[in-house]
Amino acid sequence: MSPVTHFLTGWVLANAADLNRRDRAVVTLAAVVPDVDGLGIVAEILTRHSRHPLLWFSQYHHALHTLLFALVVAVGSFCVSNRRWIAASLAFVAFHLHLLEDLVGSRGPNGFNWPIPYLFPFSNRWIWRWGGQWKLNALRNMALTIVLLCVTVWLAVKRGFSPVDLFSPGADRSVIAALRKRFQANDLTA
Repeated sequence: MSPVTHFLTGWVLANAADLNRRDRAVVTLAAVVPDVDGLGIVAEILTRHSRHPLLWFSQYHHALHTLLFALVVAVGSFCVSNRRWIAASLAFVAFHLHLLEDLVGSRGPNGFNWPIPYLFPFSNRWIWRWGGQWKLNALRNMALTIVLLCVTVWLAVKRGFSPVDLFSPGADRSVIAALRKRFQANDLTA
């Protein structure tokens, strides 16, 4: 799935509880952070025509899609959150929703089915794969992103803050005002 889909998944999940801005950011980040290993694509692209290309994306993408990293993220979330147990629990769930989304919808353009080494580095016995994995650009993935975007807009109008709040509370006030003007608050919250 795309980083946008993971981000929206985390933000929608963060709104399942009454969390403050920081805690919502923690849960949202937990839904995106498994793909930090995807940043290896930069080194791979920059060195692809060199004598010693760095295959960091090809070899290590999904290397952090593990139970160990999920626990690290949950513990980190616990340490930096105000509502510690709720935020850490939701961060753990958000991380696993990322894994589920990747399991069902991250097949590459060349047909490569991304495996998820869930118990790595402790064991290679339980690697998640699904033969029906959708292509990354599949209509189902786009539909999920659109549904999440609609839920996000609905929550933003109803609750008075959007994902923009995670980056700029001032800009978020403008976004909320525009959304409420466009989608009459009474129509969406009734």
